[in-house]
Amino acid sequence: MATFRKRGAYQWEVRIRKKGFPLQSKTFETKDDALAWAAVIESEMVRGVFEDRSEAETTTLNDVLDRYSVEVTLNKLGAVKEQQKINQFKKDKLAVRFLATIKRKDIADYRDRRLKNVSASTVNRELNLLGHVFSTAIMDWGISLPANPVQQIRRPKVNPGASRERRFESGEEQQLLEACRKSDVWLESAVILAVETGLRRGKLLSLEWSKMDWDKRVIEITEIDPTSTKKTPLKIPLSSKATNLLSKLPRSIDGKILQIHSPNALTMAFRRVCDDIGMNDFRFHDLRHEATSRLFEKGLNPMQVAAITGHKSLNTLKRYTHLKAEDLAVMLG
Repeated sequence: MATFRKRGAYQWEVRIRKKGFPLQSKTFETKDDALAWAAVIESEMVRGVFEDRSEAETTTLNDVLDRYSVEVTLNKLGAVKEQQKINQFKKDKLAVRFLATIKRKDIADYRDRRLKNVSASTVNRELNLLGHVFSTAIMDWGISLPANPVQQIRRPKVNPGASRERRFESGEEQQLLEACRKSDVWLESAVILAVETGLRRGKLLSLEWSKMDWDKRVIEITEIDPTSTKKTPLKIPLSSKATNLLSKLPRSIDGKILQIHSPNALTMAFRRVCDDIGMNDFRFHDLRHEATSRLFEKGLNPMQVAAITGHKSLNTLKRYTHLKAEDLAVMLG
């Protein structure tokens, strides 16, 4: 049952003792608030739906971020980069709040504050991490919260052009390949070939040894026109890096070059690796953007690039191309 004790002019302490449940204690400014809280807690205990909220009411977001850094972030290959995001959260006024007091409006306010200084894509990456922090606290650490507040807000919209601008940042390609290698050798091979050829996921997995011409350093794929279902053979030139990789891969009975079960399996494996190293916003299709941009950076003209990537129009090709200004400056001399 609940007991009430006045501790000062504006302090009413409530204690609830019930067999089979941990002691519940909380202080309110008025007795009415104390009575209302006690009635809710006792009702939940009677109905068997009570969850101990004491940890959520005494643990700050700052506390959870520190624990996440030690128990989760340090085990990721992208620990340094993710720690930088965590340090950004710790500077925000939200960090000193108790978890139980953080509602979806507070997360929405954080979103709006950050949008004044950084891009929508950056805010989305930060919210991805913050959402995982809350999920870990709830699911793995048993901190009782009614819901993950990050999952209850609208994400900032990224326009279609900006959504395709994701390219490798400094050190990310090496980090990604290392993580893929530790996960699965076929995944690493798929990533390298995607960057070297610009092929889409499905085309990569359809590559066959019988279509490989080692002397000419090309491999043939089949393009299908979606309007007429007409099949057209297309020869893809291979870089020395791609050719060298293929020469080291084992031959399979089914004739397929990459031994990955399905496009969805490739996507899921790639997503898991990216999440592990803190590249939550990176998609497998971004490798095609990276490959296309690199072809232009090597000095190829649009028609040459289109012959390699299979783009049907220059407008489509432009949307897949994101040249770095610093690289163009070097080309200008």
